[in-house]
Amino acid sequence: MRVALATCSLLPDGTDDDRALAAALAGLDVRAEPVVWDADADWSRHDLVVVRTTWDYTHRPGEFLAWADGLPHVLNPAPVLRWNIDKRYLRDLADAGVPVVPTRWDPADVPSDWPEYVIKPAVSAGSRDTARWSAAEADAARAHLRELRDAGRTVMVQPYLSHIDTAGEKALVFLDGEFSHAARKAPILAPGTGVQGLVVPGDGRGAVTGATATPAELDVARRALAAVPGAPELLYARVDLVPGPDGAPVVLELELTEPNLFLSHGPDAVSVLAKAVAARL
Repeated sequence: MRVALATCSLLPDGTDDDRALAAALAGLDVRAEPVVWDADADWSRHDLVVVRTTWDYTHRPGEFLAWADGLPHVLNPAPVLRWNIDKRYLRDLADAGVPVVPTRWDPADVPSDWPEYVIKPAVSAGSRDTARWSAAEADAARAHLRELRDAGRTVMVQPYLSHIDTAGEKALVFLDGEFSHAARKAPILAPGTGVQGLVVPGDGRGAVTGATATPAELDVARRALAAVPGAPELLYARVDLVPGPDGAPVVLELELTEPNLFLSHGPDAVSVLAKAVAARL
């Protein structure tokens, strides 16, 4: 049996996680190899395509979705990818009663009632085109908002939640429908950086360490996953949580398309994921 681990041209050999997964699958008599998603590849050679590090699709979402739709067997399933690549899914979660970061969609102007806020496009990955602004930077923030809107991109504006500066983000990873492990991501957006230079080299921003999920965090994460349309059987999921204004966890993002799963922070995560992939075959 053959499995393609879909990646991008910037990472033609995948990541350390991909290589660890391929090695674990080899032990189960499954041959897995990285394949660039938009390359001229014969996808019929593979019994299953697992979307992993397709991190360059955000400016070509239509092309990416057409590729996924054309695959006979892809995980997560193509309808899940279609729903998840656009962060307007946060509205569905909110409608289902899941606590999410408050969001204003395509506002005409920057907020005047939030001391700090984040502007980003609804289709993005890796904090691209994302910036943290203060009320004193309204003119620059307004230019950022206009730039995204002029490019035809849906814009989302969220308050910057100050607890992030101390607590960071908590990523809860689920494999084959079960909670596997958690990781903490140090704050990424530095104040006053604007669109460029979001991560300051050497200051620890964005660093990932192992973490423990609290009962409250697990509850919110499971509620978010239960709200995915159609209740699909997911191969993997990552729920990113941050403390809300009162310290209770709220969903920042629900990653079902190509998340870093931080497998090294789960003692049995690679084995669990490999067995789940083999079972899908």
